[in-house]
Amino acid sequence: MTTNTLPILDGHNDTLLHLYSPERGSGRSFFEQSELGHIDLPRARQGNFAGGFFAIFCPAPGKTQTMKERMIVTETGYEVRPFPAIEHAYAQRMTDEVIELLYHLEAESAGQIQVVCTVDELQDCMQKGILAIILHFEGAEAIAPDLDNLESFYQRGLRSLGLVWSRPNDFAHGVPFGFPRSPDTGPGLTAAGRELVHACNRLGILVDLAHLNEQGFWDVAQISDAPLVVTHTAVHALCPSTRNLTDRQLDAVKASDGIVGLNFGVSDMRTDTNSDPNLPLTVMVRHIDYLVEHLGIDRVGFGSDFDGTTVSREIGDVRGLPKLVSALREHGYDEAALRKLTHENWLRVLRLTWP
Repeated sequence: MTTNTLPILDGHNDTLLHLYSPERGSGRSFFEQSELGHIDLPRARQGNFAGGFFAIFCPAPGKTQTMKERMIVTETGYEVRPFPAIEHAYAQRMTDEVIELLYHLEAESAGQIQVVCTVDELQDCMQKGILAIILHFEGAEAIAPDLDNLESFYQRGLRSLGLVWSRPNDFAHGVPFGFPRSPDTGPGLTAAGRELVHACNRLGILVDLAHLNEQGFWDVAQISDAPLVVTHTAVHALCPSTRNLTDRQLDAVKASDGIVGLNFGVSDMRTDTNSDPNLPLTVMVRHIDYLVEHLGIDRVGFGSDFDGTTVSREIGDVRGLPKLVSALREHGYDEAALRKLTHENWLRVLRLTWP
């Protein structure tokens, strides 16, 4: 295994859903090494994974069609029939249960993991080798339309909120999956969505624009007084997926002094519609090069989407992160740049966002 001494902070994973849902995670334990999924504590140690944004995502209840089952192959690519909205009451109930699971894991870990709420706590964990967990919601369905439970979630540790997944909710419209296609797929924020952005700014909750359609992105850019953050995405100019950012969007992130985390999902990095995991690291490096060229070295990080997507076989799981760092080093990134890409840039943007 390639070694790496740099701690890695990651912008997104779906590991909590794997641990909550036996159908997804096969009942695996976070504290025992497994070949299932992408992250557990032993493998995180081996990959020098210091922590990051652990998402709570609420899939639709009951048996629903998978992405593959909803996919329509076109002459030039694919479209995925839009996913319907889910009910707030269900999302809040599931989110409460996953938060309870998270704090149970923290207690069970005997000090090996910690839910962090400040940058000082995050840096302290990194120095002591404690896995740092930033509580993130992927989609705001658990937030009441009148926002009356937002502060309660903040008190319970919520520090990062994705307005949407790729479906509509009370606040905004997620992009349907498609290739090749623009992210300009529908209307922008609702009135409640605008209020939610303002409330997150006041509390110091990071607003994540991943999965948000283009008009919603511009609405946030206009009204938010925090840096624009997209935790897990890639470059539309290199892979014209709806999930990826256009050059104009990248310019807006740069102007706000925000950050983009590179999504490791192979379908959002390839130049074709193939989701084959035999994706060379050179493709990932190409996306990082493009992001660095357009955003500057201070505004790019990793946003793996581990346990939520198909990643390159060359990465495999969290243990493969040092391979990407080595590929970037061999490509010409020096140690100062690698420190920024692996963790310093996430720390910087959190200092600007959290109180």
